[in-house]
Amino acid sequence: MAKLKKLLVVLFVGLSALVAVTGSGCGKTEAKDPAPQPLPVNTQTVFLTPVPRVDEYVATVKSRRSATIQPQVNGSLTRILVKSGDHVRAGQALMTIDPLKQQATLDQQRSTEAQKKATYDYNTQEVERQRQLYQGGVTSKQNLDLAVQAYENSKADWEASISASLSQRRQLAYYNLTAPFAGVVGDIPVHIGDYVSPQTLLTTVDENTELEAYVYIPTERAADIRMGLPVEVVTSSGDLIESTKVNFISQQVDNALQGVLVKAPLHSSLDKFRNAQLVKARVVWSTAPALTIPVLAVTRIGGQSFVYVATLTEDGSVAKQRAVTLGDTIGNDYAVDAGLKPGERVIVSGTQFLIDGAPVKPIS
Repeated sequence: MAKLKKLLVVLFVGLSALVAVTGSGCGKTEAKDPAPQPLPVNTQTVFLTPVPRVDEYVATVKSRRSATIQPQVNGSLTRILVKSGDHVRAGQALMTIDPLKQQATLDQQRSTEAQKKATYDYNTQEVERQRQLYQGGVTSKQNLDLAVQAYENSKADWEASISASLSQRRQLAYYNLTAPFAGVVGDIPVHIGDYVSPQTLLTTVDENTELEAYVYIPTERAADIRMGLPVEVVTSSGDLIESTKVNFISQQVDNALQGVLVKAPLHSSLDKFRNAQLVKARVVWSTAPALTIPVLAVTRIGGQSFVYVATLTEDGSVAKQRAVTLGDTIGNDYAVDAGLKPGERVIVSGTQFLIDGAPVKPIS
């Protein structure tokens, strides 16, 4: 019995010591945590800058000089002397249609012309001989008149034959197709051996030195269209290719597109534009001062755009979340329609780690 009491005392003392140690550990856990360290961030002060008000449309590049090459005669293609994309000079041969049939017709006409010429030469001599005989009283006036009539007929017949030969030679020239001006050869949908007619499209020749952008502007903005309206041609990523101005405004509305056609000249190098190319065109309606912020400063929650503004307090700078209304994109910036004031500093780095009221340390 005494041993049991002694064992219970030992257990009680050990349990008391364990409770004391545990209580000491809990006391340390409940100690006050140190204040969080400010997060270093980059900031940018917002100012009013000129911001263009633009609308973007799809424009078509067209050459002021573009020719569709179609034959004027029927026949089979025997030669194709160029390929798509070739630069050709004015008068350079493009294709040849089999001329053998036409050449045979021309040769026959030349033979007829030579025959008519021989008749004409004979009648020229005969009328002179009959005139001398008539003057010598050897022949009658009737014979002279008949000789003159034969001469006149053969002369007209020979001249008609000359005209027919000239027409056949010109017709033969149609079997050789040439470039009407210097330019670039387009697609060639035909092949050697194909039978072609005046309705067959052989190719195109486009001159890329004088290009225009054709832009159809919706009729609801027709009242805002004016000569000299700035137009910016941009790439699919928004990079500027060329700035130009409207120099033509159509007086009619395109019924199919319900738009008004405007044209703007393009002067960039040939490697940037091609005839019938589709490009993006920004029509600049006006320019007004507005606040701009970097794209990196914007976060979105549930479709609403926010920025963090570095705000100075008694305890230092903190990040204040601010809802903003964004306008158009200008390069790597957004125009701000509402939510910020000039001179405020927006945070442009580390926004994914911020919460409203978090301490920050602006470093720029």
